[in-house]
Amino acid sequence: MVSHTQSVPVAQAETAQFSFTPAISLWWREVVRFYRQKSRVVGVIASPLLFWVVIGSGFGTSFRSETAKGGQHYLDFFFPGALIMIVLFTSIFTMMSVIEDRKEGFLLSVLVAPVHRSVIVLGKVLGGTTLATIQGLIFLAFAPAVGVRFSFVQLVLVTLTIFLVAFSLTALGFAIAWPMDSSSGFHAIINLFLMPLWLLSGSLFPISGASVWIAWLMRLNPLTYGTEALRRLLFPETASAAFPLVFSLTVLAAFTAVMFLIAFVVANRRTSKPAA
Repeated sequence: MVSHTQSVPVAQAETAQFSFTPAISLWWREVVRFYRQKSRVVGVIASPLLFWVVIGSGFGTSFRSETAKGGQHYLDFFFPGALIMIVLFTSIFTMMSVIEDRKEGFLLSVLVAPVHRSVIVLGKVLGGTTLATIQGLIFLAFAPAVGVRFSFVQLVLVTLTIFLVAFSLTALGFAIAWPMDSSSGFHAIINLFLMPLWLLSGSLFPISGASVWIAWLMRLNPLTYGTEALRRLLFPETASAAFPLVFSLTVLAAFTAVMFLIAFVVANRRTSKPAA
């Protein structure tokens, strides 16, 4: 078996050209593959929905946001966190397709094509981003249940926030999945990022109520700014004023760019690893 890290000869890599057509094809393939697996679609939506209802109801009578005007029910506070959870799970685990494509030989056929590797990264990442964004917007349909009413401008900003979170996390998943050959190994590594990243994003508790060192970790977590942006957009009257909306979106945009750059660098690494 030939290692995927040496699939493309240097001479061919130099003649590779950038084209959006292969990226669109890879994007569409990711979307079609995901929605053909009905169990994955149901699982991605049902798990966070159940988590939101059970956890939110359990803490509902005991939690009141300190920064809320008159107090905020925990179901309301937790809604952006559940939305982020859906985007997180869909974005990260969609990139297991990178490992599956390698095992099936599809990835090798893509790598030997005369296209720039950034096209491959863009197509795969955009595919996962689209899926995560759609799943997030589907969950957003439950927003009226917690009294959320937003204008068209707010809906556009919420969609933009979800897209930025999805793109950055999908790029992170791609960077982790690209050098791996085992789905079980991917799960093991992802678990190191998945829950801590979400737990320290302000989804379960506000920064204002955290201890000093936890609060600093939350501020260093880019996902915090996605959660905060959604909370400010969905609940503008009761949302925490820890971060202005523009600042949160700026941090998210910078994080997205960095994650895509890392994914691109990882995909372009070549080693002299011999064929097995």
